[in-house]
Amino acid sequence: MVRQFQKPDVSVDVVLLTLIDGALHVATHVRANAPEKGKTALIGGYVHVDDVNEQNVEDTAYRVLREKAGLRPRYLEQLKTFSGRRRDPTRGFTVAISHVALVPYEELAAERAQVLSFYDVDALPELAFDHKEQVAEAVTRVRNKSSYSTLPCWLLPEKFTLTQLQRTYEQIFGESVSRGTFRTRLGLRVEDVQAGEAADEAGVIIATDEFQGGAQRPARLFRVDQLGLYRRASW
Repeated sequence: MVRQFQKPDVSVDVVLLTLIDGALHVATHVRANAPEKGKTALIGGYVHVDDVNEQNVEDTAYRVLREKAGLRPRYLEQLKTFSGRRRDPTRGFTVAISHVALVPYEELAAERAQVLSFYDVDALPELAFDHKEQVAEAVTRVRNKSSYSTLPCWLLPEKFTLTQLQRTYEQIFGESVSRGTFRTRLGLRVEDVQAGEAADEAGVIIATDEFQGGAQRPARLFRVDQLGLYRRASW
């Protein structure tokens, strides 16, 4: 006789991070249905096992972001699995596969007035379920990775200056650093780099032939080589 076991509910939550007024913020919405109806929560939803287009939980994450926030982030990473009986006492043992997404605020601004609210990750309100724990886990992951990689590039527009990149790093960590120290840590070279060449040792930050004007001399614009990111073993 084969013993039957009850299957837990499986869902996906997304910690969608962006930069607002120089600080990391997380996107949330208000739950319209029970349980935790009316509470502030992360973007999330159940895995649709009957949908043939949903081949894995990453597909689920992209779907819930499209349905509930109207976007597809350029950067999405599986974070951690949260599970147990205390997550949602009304449904017993549940499993939530948490993801972290990075999106420039410019891509979110149009959605803010419709469905999303944004909170500083270091000053969160009460959140539904274990969502506050998920945010803390995501922020730790992003800050740790930013200390040795070009991850913050995903919080910038598709083309950016190195000054904008430095400010993004500073906003993630909440501290300033000199230009020389910043460029040394990332292994950046600027003076002799040509359009199409990498400005960093990892071969990720690529110089374009475009410049951004300003009060001083124009600043070259750079872009991210996505293939270069995935070639890095540390990712």
